[in-house]
Amino acid sequence: MSTRRLLWILAVVVVFALALAAQTAQPAASPTTVIKHVPIKNTSAASGQEMFSTYCAVCHGKDGKGNGPAADALKAAPSNLTTLSSKNGGKYPSMKVASIIRGDDAVPAHGSKEMPVWGKLFYSMSEGHEAEVLQRVANLNHYVESLQTK
Repeated sequence: MSTRRLLWILAVVVVFALALAAQTAQPAASPTTVIKHVPIKNTSAASGQEMFSTYCAVCHGKDGKGNGPAADALKAAPSNLTTLSSKNGGKYPSMKVASIIRGDDAVPAHGSKEMPVWGKLFYSMSEGHEAEVLQRVANLNHYVESLQTK
């Protein structure tokens, strides 16, 4: 093989290697917020506030107004949970909220892969102990009720 041909092959390999390195060094274009799916963290079934902070605040915000850090990455905006009573004639819709938390109620934002169906996740966390699932749903629901604007 001639020296000239060997230099050309070497030059092509170097250019290719540099292009590949430059391409992998640049981050891919992505949305502002990316939702990272992680395994569910076990919390106390007795603390609605702890469950809300751990499971709900990432989308609904710490204050429940739908302004959590992952809200912008969702297709449907999270509900403002502080206005549930005012939108229901001043009465907190406890049964409806419990049904949504469990995943029994068809709510477009909750029916997607974006919002977990907490009832199923609570059931798996409690290893099938229905009483613990009911306690979790009740305490989380009670905490959401405490967030209602007066």
